[in-house]
Amino acid sequence: MNWIRLEQLLLKELPARAVTCAPALDHARLREQALGLAAGLQARGVQRMAVHLEDAAELAVALLGAWRAGVSVLLPADLQPQTRQRWAAEVDLWLTDHSDDAQLIDLQQAPLTAAELNLDHCHLSLCTSGSSGEPKRIDKTLRQLANEVEALEHLWGAELGQAWIIGSVATQHIYGLLFRVLWPLCAGRPFLRRQLAFPEDLQRASREHPAFAWVASPALLKRMGDNLDWPALSAVRRVFSSGGALPFEAAQSLHRRLQQWPTEILGSSETGGIAWRQGQALWQPFAGVELSQDEHGALLIASPYLPAGHVEHTADAARIAADGRFELLGRLDRIVKLEEKRISLPMLEQALVAHDWVAEARLGVVQENRASLGALLVLSDAGLFALREHGRRHLCETLRRHLAQHCETLALPRRWRLLRQLPLNAQGKLPQADVEALLLAPRPKTPQVLEQTETDGEWSLQLSVPPDLAYFSGHFPKAPVLPGVVQVEWALDLARQLLNLTGAFAGMEVLKFQQLVRPGDEVQLHLRFDAERGKLYFAYRNATATCSSGRILLGTTDA
Repeated sequence: MNWIRLEQLLLKELPARAVTCAPALDHARLREQALGLAAGLQARGVQRMAVHLEDAAELAVALLGAWRAGVSVLLPADLQPQTRQRWAAEVDLWLTDHSDDAQLIDLQQAPLTAAELNLDHCHLSLCTSGSSGEPKRIDKTLRQLANEVEALEHLWGAELGQAWIIGSVATQHIYGLLFRVLWPLCAGRPFLRRQLAFPEDLQRASREHPAFAWVASPALLKRMGDNLDWPALSAVRRVFSSGGALPFEAAQSLHRRLQQWPTEILGSSETGGIAWRQGQALWQPFAGVELSQDEHGALLIASPYLPAGHVEHTADAARIAADGRFELLGRLDRIVKLEEKRISLPMLEQALVAHDWVAEARLGVVQENRASLGALLVLSDAGLFALREHGRRHLCETLRRHLAQHCETLALPRRWRLLRQLPLNAQGKLPQADVEALLLAPRPKTPQVLEQTETDGEWSLQLSVPPDLAYFSGHFPKAPVLPGVVQVEWALDLARQLLNLTGAFAGMEVLKFQQLVRPGDEVQLHLRFDAERGKLYFAYRNATATCSSGRILLGTTDA
């Protein structure tokens, strides 16, 4: 494979070098489009450009064209009105998929001549929410990015070979940008244009290529269940994961199915890549990354992916081993005070995750009559079984007793929320403000709609029953079951939304309850409305049998 340095990607045209498919694009055509864009940007006098493109190949064209034209690029995290307003004064042009913004095709002119890009004069700015939730702009030079892609190729290039790069992460952020766009471009390794959000999409794309690798997020890897064709997927050359912590249970499951541990990447927009690991091993710093600590034990980073001479002061506590590898001990900025006592939230979270019933945990402060701690939990399979068999009170009390071995009574959570998964943002983070908002929110009373399809006026919905559903507390406290009346209410409410039903409830016919619906279950709801008879047919089914069914009679007007 012929490696092309990042700054030299526009020098030669290589028609035999595939970039992507659907539609196909080779290096020669990508180079032509980038140089044509560069001419268009220069003609308009653009100096600073915001880019938000879903297509990874179009993003590659935009970046290379902008850098050739001497234009600095900002990658906003999203295109929400407040985001546009925040950066409006800092850019001359928005290049996006929105029809109201500039489009790649509209900016094309007769191409500029090819030239090597200047590593220190080409600039890219990334946007991150930061741990506080406040937007933050991170400026980088092409040199920093080039150093990083070369380090990645040195580590894993030979193993990946000609593998297609298939990604579930956005290219607007540093991990997706490097692993899905810049690294493959330099290596001549083809990549998919689109971000794939679901395990089934990842499987479908993988089957189309004899060699492939995944650039994934913990959120997707945690959802990869038994329904996939694991023997076929085990051909994956390497599974990369970054953007947040990958629970060991999920990593272990992938190891069992794929005969390889996922490769976790530790890094951030500020630092670039810091280290990597597989399994429960200590973190291995990337080549050239120098680690030290301040007097509080916070990790200090000097790196070729940072500005020359800069040392990044993180809020991560760490233990550095004699061989240079290290263990993360939690964030120092997540220490709170309750009644003048300092409490480390990461320490308590680690203690909770050590229990067999807990897959993930996040703690926050609940500010009510008096401040106390609350816990967001994602249960393991064993924890979900305990919830179903013994109820919520038993589960929470057991976890409180477990945690009492690690902290004072003051630090024991008074509020618990059980989630199907942590609601991470686009950057794989859960800001502390969001944790505390979730702890203050009431327990859910409606299902989570995972999928919905309509065929000839009939609807099929895949529903997830929240493990923390409010109705479970009274039905029944020690063996929670979804009440039949709630199943009827959900069916009617969802039918009103999807089928625009307006009639008042007027009764039931042939109502049957055959299988219990429990916390965390996924069920399919089928809805069909007979307008002539004013009857709504519904049926809930699990993977093997019908749980309940019946007909809801509707009057002609609401009561």
